[in-house]
Amino acid sequence: MDHIATFFSHYDALTFFNFLKERNIEAKLAPVPRKVSASCGTCVAFTSESDIDFAGCEIEAVYVKIEGGGGSWIRKS
Repeated sequence: MDHIATFFSHYDALTFFNFLKERNIEAKLAPVPRKVSASCGTCVAFTSESDIDFAGCEIEAVYVKIEGGGGSWIRKS
């Protein structure tokens, strides 16, 4: 998984997880990595080759994993 999305609530994380599954995008619910700060302790990890239209989704931020960065993430939005 090369992206993670963080949320303000667990409900928003579960809603986004289902949003991705409905679009056949591989995703999993996971704890937020320690290097990433978030309001809610749950994130959705997913892989995407193209941009996803997140309109209508309550997302705090989206992060992209830095290759060779030892588990580091950079904020995308």
